[in-house]
Amino acid sequence: MEGSVRKLGKNWYYRFDVADINGKRHQIERVGGETKKEALIALEQALTKYHNAGVFREEEKISVNDYMKFWLENYVNKNLSTNSYINYKNVINKYILPKLGIYRLNKLTPAVIQKFINEVAESTEYKHDHTPLSKHSVEIILMVVKESLRHAVHPWQLLDHSPADYVTMPKYRSNTDQNDLKVITSEQFKQISSVLNEYQMIPFYIAYYTGMRRGEVCGLTWANVNLNRQIITVNQQMKQYAKNDIRIGTLKTAASYRTITIGKTLTNILKHQQLRQKELQMKYGSYYYKSDFVCTKKNGKPITPTSVKYMSDRVHAKLGFPFNFHSLRHTHATMLLEAGASPKEVQVRLGHSRISTTLDTYVHLSDSKKRQTADLFDQVSM
Repeated sequence: MEGSVRKLGKNWYYRFDVADINGKRHQIERVGGETKKEALIALEQALTKYHNAGVFREEEKISVNDYMKFWLENYVNKNLSTNSYINYKNVINKYILPKLGIYRLNKLTPAVIQKFINEVAESTEYKHDHTPLSKHSVEIILMVVKESLRHAVHPWQLLDHSPADYVTMPKYRSNTDQNDLKVITSEQFKQISSVLNEYQMIPFYIAYYTGMRRGEVCGLTWANVNLNRQIITVNQQMKQYAKNDIRIGTLKTAASYRTITIGKTLTNILKHQQLRQKELQMKYGSYYYKSDFVCTKKNGKPITPTSVKYMSDRVHAKLGFPFNFHSLRHTHATMLLEAGASPKEVQVRLGHSRISTTLDTYVHLSDSKKRQTADLFDQVSM
């Protein structure tokens, strides 16, 4: 066996060589017990722990439960914010460990994880009103699983590959009735500025005039805005997993990557926003948060998806009409179609993979358009 034991006084000690320090031999010696047998057992345990860098004694027996707790304390707690740590811990303890904790880490398969996330998405046990979790909540749970297992591959080398890499989000069908899609009028949009200040209005203007999604709007940078050519390039989105855990990531589908032509109204709004950011940066100096984001607060910090949701809820509460941020996307599509744009043009502008999505979800005719359609039918049928 590597190392040795010896008796000194009343106790037995174990010792073994560790890595050289400054080119010189270095040993560890510790009390192993009162008998030679106890010292030999202690030596074996110490060697196992040393060779695994203090991580786990027997890799093949590591449970998902033990690994998740290790990852939480040794990665999340040391590298992410306190809020992120609290949120990750809640996700792990509430959703992941009750279902996956009993498995051995090296026995996890894509099928096991896929079954787990599908069941989480369908379950009604987690919420007081016994409704399923939101799509965003399920995305966060799956993200935690994927992130944790990615670290099990590298840098900790506990797995050769991550089984979570092959797992996909469950399909979500929209149960929203077309009459509940919260399309707003031009007058109602003008009222929003009475609730929000000029900084908060920027993401709302962008969504109203482009149909961009919330994450796309928040993730938009000046590098992707060409005011001379009047175009916006959509190639990333902002995702928020916790208050201080904000990430810029890729878009969901290839069709989501697109270039949107904008009109004079939005161009002028963005020019004013760019100028205002420069003035505020000069005014606040080192206290100004520097970034390339288009949608920022007065102090320069980016406006996040959670902030946008909060502002949208305020608009709904203050003004009384049905509204959420996605209403602006619905409204944009509806106005284009009613103005004579083809469904194909709207599909490309909104970044839909299939034209059926545009036709089935976003073609909401206003009352005036419905009346025009009815009158046209009367003319044809006479």
